[in-house]
Amino acid sequence: MTAEFPAEHPYHVPVLLEATVKGLQIRQDGTYVDCTLGGGGHARAILERLGRSGRLFAFDQDIDAKANLPNDERALFIPQNFRHVQRFLRLHQVYQIDGLMADLGVSSHQLDEAARGFSTRFDADLDMRMDKRQDLTAFYILKNYNEAGLQRLFEQNGELRNAKTLARTIVRARSLSEFRTVAQFKQAVDSAVLGNPHKWFAQVFQALRIEVNDELGALQEMLKQVPALLVKGGRVVIISFHSIEDRLVKQFFRQGIPEELTADPFRQQAFSSPFRIITKKPIVPSAEEIKRNPRSASAKLRVAEKE
Repeated sequence: MTAEFPAEHPYHVPVLLEATVKGLQIRQDGTYVDCTLGGGGHARAILERLGRSGRLFAFDQDIDAKANLPNDERALFIPQNFRHVQRFLRLHQVYQIDGLMADLGVSSHQLDEAARGFSTRFDADLDMRMDKRQDLTAFYILKNYNEAGLQRLFEQNGELRNAKTLARTIVRARSLSEFRTVAQFKQAVDSAVLGNPHKWFAQVFQALRIEVNDELGALQEMLKQVPALLVKGGRVVIISFHSIEDRLVKQFFRQGIPEELTADPFRQQAFSSPFRIITKKPIVPSAEEIKRNPRSASAKLRVAEKE
């Protein structure tokens, strides 16, 4: 997700903005949810298309995002993880909505703020918490997870080909000395680097970040709530940035649940999708958008409509 400020900096350009707005098919009197307020770019575009009676509920677990909510009486900021979307909408007497969008993953603000520990570019504490109110950090994981647990998260969250080697390297390295910072960690696992170091460390940090924030669990919980929330004809727009998220979204739109179904034909019959898939193939950024905002390069947008 990215924010909307002066266009000369890529941090300030919302990813796939026009496709998101078009995908939502915004009604002037509708009620919409932005699950990931971030820099406020998508929220601002939604509000521009709403009439006086329209409403926007903007969720973000990172309290820093609150400053980016447009000053608009139609908009309300909810400082919570989107896994709680239905619960907090009900607290505001909202039981159905006309559209929901989510721009998944880490925000450019979080990547560019060195102290948050999300980026391999800066030396900082191994933190990676999107919600600074939570206790679990990347440092805790690297210090306390056993070898099998580390291998699992690097395989599942980072799709690393040498996850087993990396896990073993971490366990050995931490028995000799503690690594609390990005630089210390990178030095400790240098012998395990496979292929392009930049790409490899990006996968490692992605795996840790997903684990710290339970991003896949939160996504699954949120998606399961969408069918009940959307009115008939309501739209859901999801932007993902890696194949793991995209597969979950694709499965959800096709089957109505964000998990792989078993080969059991009886189990298959128990599920039918409540959606009409609008994007047969995901929408991706144009070459011009990628040039303007290189971080958008891996984005994939999918849209579905409640039948």
